[in-house]
Amino acid sequence: MTDKNFKYKRIPIIITFQEVSQYKDTYAGEIGTIALTAHLLKPENSRGKTAVVFMHPTGGGSYLPMLNSLARHGIDTVWCDSRYRGTDSALIMEKVLIDLGNCIKHLKDVYGYEKIILGGWSGGGSLSLFYQSQAEKPSITETPAGDLIDIVSEKFIPADAVMLIAAHESRHRTFTEWLDGSVIDENNPELRQIDLDIYDANNPNQPQYTGNFIEIYRDAQISRNRKITNWVLDKLHEFKKKGYENREYGFVVHRTMADPKWLDPSIDPNGRKPNWCFLGEPEVVNNSPIGLARYCSLRSWLSQWSYDYARGDGLSCAKEITVPCLVIGNTDDDGITPTHTNNLFEAIGHSNKRLDWIQGANHYYFGQPEKSNESAQTCKTWLDEQRLI
Repeated sequence: MTDKNFKYKRIPIIITFQEVSQYKDTYAGEIGTIALTAHLLKPENSRGKTAVVFMHPTGGGSYLPMLNSLARHGIDTVWCDSRYRGTDSALIMEKVLIDLGNCIKHLKDVYGYEKIILGGWSGGGSLSLFYQSQAEKPSITETPAGDLIDIVSEKFIPADAVMLIAAHESRHRTFTEWLDGSVIDENNPELRQIDLDIYDANNPNQPQYTGNFIEIYRDAQISRNRKITNWVLDKLHEFKKKGYENREYGFVVHRTMADPKWLDPSIDPNGRKPNWCFLGEPEVVNNSPIGLARYCSLRSWLSQWSYDYARGDGLSCAKEITVPCLVIGNTDDDGITPTHTNNLFEAIGHSNKRLDWIQGANHYYFGQPEKSNESAQTCKTWLDEQRLI
């Protein structure tokens, strides 16, 4: 606990910049102008030299408990939404990097922050690692779909440290772990292989699952991801062959919350309860409109969901970064299980790293203000030790 809780102001920020694009992939706003919304939580008497910056690919975290807790510990904290706030149907991860880069530049140029700490919460973890790796060693000049996007010339400002909090390995790895491996026909998702359908009472494989079943099921999930990817590549090739360079195509991916670990807590065990995930009852989420990747475009699939083509991979990016890293896992997390936390920590390719666990904490710290406070105190202690605040 800190000696006192700081009061803070919540300051809205608008960040705008120009971008030349081959096509428009967000609904609102003037063509060629990107406008990002952000919130700065600024503690009273703050010297304003260091800011912790959070971004999630699809945004929406301005009022998460963790941000409030960091501000109450006297830490300037920023949540910035990407251009894709609230919808990922056309999301391009490489463009999200550009959004994060412009946020950091704005905070330095306009607000005078000298040090930037990337706060990688949940899906923002792999995003933070992706950004930092490209800020340190820029290399990308096109998207996985082959569209031009010059990350090298963006000249991203590297962050001074990265904090990963309840973070997963990547959107495409996590999505593939959750993908329903029983679907036989993407155009008829009711046609399923019974012995792989974890929600079918007639499936002979029931919790606790055998190691052999899990191995077969994981292979089926990856195979399904790759089948969709191959269809996407063929579709794009067909359009481009006809001269339709910017042609897109929307499609639905059904049944995307069917990880056996939600039904069998002995898989990658932690304190989560059975038959539950962070979005609710997994069988319901499996078909709900809020499931991951439910609505997709061809380019977005390749950039954020494809097991083989998506680049925002936390594990590979973590190997490339050189700045100090703090990794925090929650022992009762109903979204991110321990393997993800441990793998991210192990993947960081240097020794200035630390792993901490918040005992009994769920994914969002919802209903757990004491856990959110403990996590924020862990961050503050580490930042002090690193002489970053």
